Amino acid sequence: MVDLGEMMARHARQGRVEWIGLRPERRAPLVPVQEAEIDEAGLSGDHGRPGKRAVTLIQAEHLPVIAGLLGRPDVRPADLRRNIVVSGINLAALRKAQVRIGDAVVFVEGPCPPCSRMEETFGPGGYSAVRGHGGYYASVIAPGRIIHGAPVLRG
Repeated sequence: MVDLGEMMARHARQGRVEWIGLRPERRAPLVPVQEAEIDEAGLSGDHGRPGKRAVTLIQAEHLPVIAGLLGRPDVRPADLRRNIVVSGINLAALRKAQVRIGDAVVFVEGPCPPCSRMEETFGPGGYSAVRGHGGYYASVIAPGRIIHGAPVLRG
């Protein structure tokens, strides 16, 4: 019989980087890029800060859910203000785990709640539509380069 720890460490497939965005300064629109360097302070060119919130991740599969809750046909990654959109692997299952994204390694610290900007961006109800789907904060374990399409793996 497989124990719970082993099951929690397995994933059906590896994930993939679908989108990368940089916030050049506070409240500035996110700038989509095809690649970025990650160091202890987060993505190079992003206004983020070192520590537990250096990098923000969001699940690509949640974008249609958020759009549906808003009654919209779609939601753009830049509107959600997260650095990296990941598909194919459940970010919730990676909480409190080391994750390799391209050449970098991050530690998924915990959920990233939506900010009040969601009301500005999406209108009334925007904040609530993103609740539970706001992604995760991560600290940087090992710097490295990430590119669009890079693999995302536990460990």
